[in-house]
Amino acid sequence: MTIDVTRLIAFYKSPLGRIARALVREQVMGLSADISGRRILGLGFATPYLRFTLETAERVLAFMPARQGASAWPREGPSHTVLCDPLEMPLTDAAIDLTIAIHALEHVADDEELMRELWRVTAPNGQLILVVPRRRGIWAQLDHTPFGQGNPYSGSQLDKLLRDHSFVPEAWRDGLFLPPVQSPLLLKSTRLFERGGRLFGPAMSGVICVRARKEAFPAVPRRKRAERYVRLPNLSTATARYG
Repeated sequence: MTIDVTRLIAFYKSPLGRIARALVREQVMGLSADISGRRILGLGFATPYLRFTLETAERVLAFMPARQGASAWPREGPSHTVLCDPLEMPLTDAAIDLTIAIHALEHVADDEELMRELWRVTAPNGQLILVVPRRRGIWAQLDHTPFGQGNPYSGSQLDKLLRDHSFVPEAWRDGLFLPPVQSPLLLKSTRLFERGGRLFGPAMSGVICVRARKEAFPAVPRRKRAERYVRLPNLSTATARYG
């Protein structure tokens, strides 16, 4: 199930959403490394995590699924947002150096087809950063946040999906050890939960973050889409009539 863009915006405006954005953004920025002069694609609803790319990247695009809906981003200047089908992105082959996909993979109907499309648009030795809800994490068990929607993944499932589609995982990070509760007392103890959660291992985290590098040859060929013809019943050719 795809979450609506208005609900995503409302979540990230809430106290819990602002803290979740800060915690996950730390992991995304750590995995992104140097982005100077690179072509960046944010896929899904990645705009809360992309602002750090605007000043140094060559180009930044924010692709949002048509079923989700889109919002203009950034607030200042021309919009970088594109409303599209993530399985058929309007990009040439090897157009992107780094894709940051958040609220994306867990919402598509066909995750394997999305991986094929990501492989197609990624440049040779380009990279992909995925952020997905952890299957056994508490954030995936509660559906009042965006991380509780869609299909969560375990680390082994994500590793297999990447390798099966010619992406080699390079670095893994965990995030969101804070319980998904809009409690002022808990939100004030964010760093305590983050430090304490890491002592118990990644199983306590709410999301999995991974950076993977594109291999030269696709492990699985992209599907050939059959041409579709739409037949309109009870219509036949006719001569146009005037006056």
